[in-house]
Amino acid sequence: MVIIPAIDVIEGKCVRLTEGNYLQKKIYNENPLEVAKQFEDAGLTRLHLVDLDGAKAGAVRNWKVLETIAAKTSLVIDFGGGIKTEKDVRIVFNSGAALATVSSMAVKEEKEFVRWLQLFGAGKFFLGADVKEEKITVSGWQETTDVWVYDFLEKYRAYGVQYIFCTDVSKDGRLEGPATELYKRIIAKFSDIELVASGGVSSVHDLDELQEAGCKGVIIGKALYEKRISLQELKKYL
Repeated sequence: MVIIPAIDVIEGKCVRLTEGNYLQKKIYNENPLEVAKQFEDAGLTRLHLVDLDGAKAGAVRNWKVLETIAAKTSLVIDFGGGIKTEKDVRIVFNSGAALATVSSMAVKEEKEFVRWLQLFGAGKFFLGADVKEEKITVSGWQETTDVWVYDFLEKYRAYGVQYIFCTDVSKDGRLEGPATELYKRIIAKFSDIELVASGGVSSVHDLDELQEAGCKGVIIGKALYEKRISLQELKKYL
């Protein structure tokens, strides 16, 4: 199981939100590169970089942060937040991301997203399934659709998408444990996808539980910043 630490960026700073609420913002570090280097020094190889300004604006904003981290570390970075146009996708790849993270676009602009899959290759995208009671949410989790998560995954699996992360919105940033039962149901239906758990991880016990459930990876944010899980404790998963 791959451990993927998260860095959320607002105005160039490393922050965390609770349940996606911009009013519940906590700044952890003024310098995201410093944080990324700590992850790399601990032996981690991946990074989940989220442009929260971009997500709010509907266009990539913090690509300079991506460019700096990509140039000064060897981390394999997936980058998301505000990717709405082909130009945004190109900026993300040109700035050093290995994968472009897309979620709302895949729901709201299906034709355009499918075009990107065909243009850049399905393997270049990390598809986010953000859910509330098994229904897909969009627009920074502010809006719940009537799209069932299993139908959503089935559709994009047919287009060759394999890298998927699933966030139970009600769990994110609350440090109350991940949506393990949901992940078990998804894995039971789609054994061939690379499912990454996201949201709610609060302890090493949660990581063991997710590994046992069959998750291929886990994104960890607040638990690291609040020292619920130490970088030292992650070594056994490397």
